[in-house]
Amino acid sequence: MIYPLISATGLADALEGPRPPRVLDCRARLGEPDAGRRLWWEAHLPGSYHLDLDGDLAGPPGQGGRHPLPAQAAFTAVVQRLGITPEQPVVVYDDMGGQLAAARAWWMLACWAGHPEVRVLDGGLKAWLAAGGELQEDGDPEALPPPSDWQPAYPDRSHIPVEEVLADSAIKIDARSRERFRGESEPIDPVAGHIPDAVCRPSADNLAADDHFKPAEELANELPEGESPIAYCGSGVTACHTILAYAVAGRPLPRLYAGSWSEWIRDPDRPVATGD
Repeated sequence: MIYPLISATGLADALEGPRPPRVLDCRARLGEPDAGRRLWWEAHLPGSYHLDLDGDLAGPPGQGGRHPLPAQAAFTAVVQRLGITPEQPVVVYDDMGGQLAAARAWWMLACWAGHPEVRVLDGGLKAWLAAGGELQEDGDPEALPPPSDWQPAYPDRSHIPVEEVLADSAIKIDARSRERFRGESEPIDPVAGHIPDAVCRPSADNLAADDHFKPAEELANELPEGESPIAYCGSGVTACHTILAYAVAGRPLPRLYAGSWSEWIRDPDRPVATGD
């Protein structure tokens, strides 16, 4: 797998190069389904296309959690609609250091669909502006590039179903805040706590104060150790940031438990732990 980050200056150079990347604006706000499209319409990186967290990067909420993976056919339709092919690089960005939908888009394209060249804009929109990048303040959100006919491969071992999570002895890494992990606060889901024997590694800990990823060596020293780890969070979105951090550190990638806590608690027979 290629190094998964690109700097703002690196992106500016790539956009002027012989193989300009397809740039996808993944900004989103939890609980505000229309926010991403609105933010794109107000201003976005030139030539970028909107990629929607709820509509493109997740299936309908339900027993599978708040942001379950879409059906493979549905995501194939998304990548074809956006004209994505394995031959064209892809860059995804958001305005939260990749913690929300950009990391999810990276995981779905690179790890799940098997695209060979997907990068996250390190530092996101703020880094682009700090480097002198301009924004486009007009555009038609319905305008699309020519469609592709790419049929992704969808490797099976990139994620793990709920039926196997508890039985698997691998370390389970919870990307939520420590307060939510301990069960002291739960602002979103109806049950507080965590999966038994999990460890807490908040996604925010992967970033420096400027919302850029910490250096690879620092991440490699901080990230939990264990063979074939499992990453989860509230609904399978920020867990992708954990997986991205392992990629930045050059460590083997955890498997995603996509349903995460919001799926886990839908069955009252599944055990719940609180505290550290």
